[in-house]
Amino acid sequence: MKTRDWFLFWLLGIIWGTSFLWIKIAVQEISPLVLVGFRALFGALGILVILLVSKNQDFSWSVIKPNLFNFFILGLVNIALPFLLISWAEQFIDSGIASILNGTMPLFTIWISPIFISDDRITPPKIVGLITGFIGVVILMSPSIRGGWSSSLLGQAAVLLAVFFYASATVFARRQGGKLAPILQAFLQLAWGAAIVWSIALTVENPLILPSKPLTWVALLWLGLLGSCLAYIIYFNLLHQIGPTRMSMVTYIPPLVGVVLGVLFLGEQFSWTALIGALLILSGITIVNQEKISFPRRKVSE
Repeated sequence: MKTRDWFLFWLLGIIWGTSFLWIKIAVQEISPLVLVGFRALFGALGILVILLVSKNQDFSWSVIKPNLFNFFILGLVNIALPFLLISWAEQFIDSGIASILNGTMPLFTIWISPIFISDDRITPPKIVGLITGFIGVVILMSPSIRGGWSSSLLGQAAVLLAVFFYASATVFARRQGGKLAPILQAFLQLAWGAAIVWSIALTVENPLILPSKPLTWVALLWLGLLGSCLAYIIYFNLLHQIGPTRMSMVTYIPPLVGVVLGVLFLGEQFSWTALIGALLILSGITIVNQEKISFPRRKVSE
């Protein structure tokens, strides 16, 4: 990958690495529906402001209309469903466990992507890198697993289902969304996601409980403007540069971010298992992103 791609890759991982903490804070006061509704809404509004101010992107109806259905699918599968599943799950499981389960996304993507995308084939370096990185995630989060793996099995299953949706959406977006600028792709899926979730929330939430604590609003703004607005602009930009399998490797970074934040701000001990896990994660990301001359790829149109 280019230097710019590496920078965006790590920036996205760090941003998403903080999301599990903020979700855990927000669900202490509000329901997952309200949380996800505000997150998607703030994310869409943030991108809309950027579009209006920049004036260098054509987002007229003639441009948006042909893509409405594809981005309805992404709004459902990449925003509404996984956001709701993870937010709901964090009512019952630790944020650390949610982050390690989220790290399984490449294992789903590596099998889904080659079926639909001809230039994202499974290669030995990818398999080795993915396995190495996942082992690193498991080792890194092993203290959380030992301390809280008895939490609700249903919550864990919900996160895994969310990850499956994420992986499927990543492959779908690579195939169907490439004709639009990354910022427009991010806006359309977040706008659809917000519309879907608020339609459900206004129907089933009775009464509709809105946030009252300042910290909850901070969490929602962080999740919306950084964890969604900025994150998905970067996500779509990288997706079409490095492919779904490499893109999915970003999910190995959030557990690492959680450990670093714990050491810096919570006084947690940096253990040898954490160090070994971090090194394996870095190794896995590096292996998957190596261009191997010994595994040439024949260019096939999608």
